[in-house]
Amino acid sequence: MRAAVLHEIGQDKLEVLDDVEAVGFGPGKVRVRVRATGLCHSDLSAMNGVLPQPAPFVPGHEGAGEILDVGEGVRNLKPGDRVVLCWLPACGACPACKRGQTELCLAGFMNAGTPNFKRPGGDLFGFAGTGTFTEEVVVDAGCAVPIPDDVPFDIAALIGCGVTTGLGAALNTADLEAGSSVAVIGCGGVGISAIQGAKLRGAAEIVAVDPVASRREAALKFGATRAVSPDELADAKQQVTAGEGFDYVFEVVGRSATARTAYENTRRGGTLVVVGAGAMDDFLQLNMFELFFDEKRILPSMYGGGDVLRSYERTIALWRAGRIDLNGLITHRVPLAEINEALDQMRTGTALRTCIEI
Repeated sequence: MRAAVLHEIGQDKLEVLDDVEAVGFGPGKVRVRVRATGLCHSDLSAMNGVLPQPAPFVPGHEGAGEILDVGEGVRNLKPGDRVVLCWLPACGACPACKRGQTELCLAGFMNAGTPNFKRPGGDLFGFAGTGTFTEEVVVDAGCAVPIPDDVPFDIAALIGCGVTTGLGAALNTADLEAGSSVAVIGCGGVGISAIQGAKLRGAAEIVAVDPVASRREAALKFGATRAVSPDELADAKQQVTAGEGFDYVFEVVGRSATARTAYENTRRGGTLVVVGAGAMDDFLQLNMFELFFDEKRILPSMYGGGDVLRSYERTIALWRAGRIDLNGLITHRVPLAEINEALDQMRTGTALRTCIEI
């Protein structure tokens, strides 16, 4: 079957190969025919080594498709079922799950160290235990979440990561209050979803911050009240908050420099929500006096900071009701054979989300 493969960490191009095989099918597993997958910035971060990932590997973790086969013991799925792939499934039995913090379950990460593809040259891993830049993938049954028939595969794919992460950061992690002032730093697909979450919660002012003009323009269409480049943020802070700082600032880039900027633009007693996935050797520096004196809350948001399955259901309900725009997030579409074009669109910021149609 066909799949896009990264041979070594640090390479910037994927090779689309026809000799890849999905492996690992058996009890508790399902085989999924991938129909659509989004390109998330985390895929690039895994390719360049910012996020740890064994290589060679098949990138992609934001996918949807249909069940081809189910292994022994799988009761809730059958061939033909439409599913979204969840790269962070909850085991239901670990301490985090028992506390109700299913987004912190590590069961899914354990899958990342087991190859789930092979080719004549050897084993291949799937990014984050999935690997959706392929025609078929074998995953644990818990990674395949049924979706209603009226949800298209491309929309379902977005729900699998970016939309759930951004919406959840505003609705779950920040628990954003109506009438508040908000800044969102980084306005790709996740940042735009955070903007939509802030709008849903009734934020009075939502300032979108991004160096790419097309993304700033898009942010205004999705609910931002103003959009500025990074060097215009100080002026926006003065105009919107009289220099005090924003009630909530969302950092959706994953770099210490932008996290520091976000901290400095959060008002005393306000909330900084860290959404971007960064590198283990990139350290955010805060001095102990400001940490104490400013009493700013720093809230990391892992996969939207809430129960993933409930978040999926909520997102579908909001989309059906027309309260959020998911179709508009897909700005580009390419076939798997042109996956490197999608990578370029992500790197240059010309795409909010590129859908890879398989």
